[in-house]
Amino acid sequence: MLHPIFSTVLGHPELVADHIANYAALLKEETAAAGRGVFRRIIASVLAIVSALLALGLIGIAVMLGVLHGSFNWVLVIVPGVAVFVAAISGYLAARPSAFHPFDDFREQLGADMSALHAAGEHRGR
Repeated sequence: MLHPIFSTVLGHPELVADHIANYAALLKEETAAAGRGVFRRIIASVLAIVSALLALGLIGIAVMLGVLHGSFNWVLVIVPGVAVFVAAISGYLAARPSAFHPFDDFREQLGADMSALHAAGEHRGR
């Protein structure tokens, strides 16, 4: 006696082809979602590094201008402060833990299909 999967493959190959196509679509969707998360983190990391370097340069320039003129001006604090703020926010976005668990839907679907195949095999074996 053949396992139900073999009789399905032989009797209805279009169902198997549709099922495989659906698996491919689910895998493509999961991969795209994972890629978007990685891309966002990379962009945030690059922005944090560039902003931190810019802030370092602006702080140095502000100190030199303050010493050169011998007076305090709020602009010398605000301009580097904006760069520090941008670096801090983008650094937080790059370092925060991801709530996305890639390929969970794919694993769940594969587990459900395997359970269904095992149940069908046990049913046929009785």
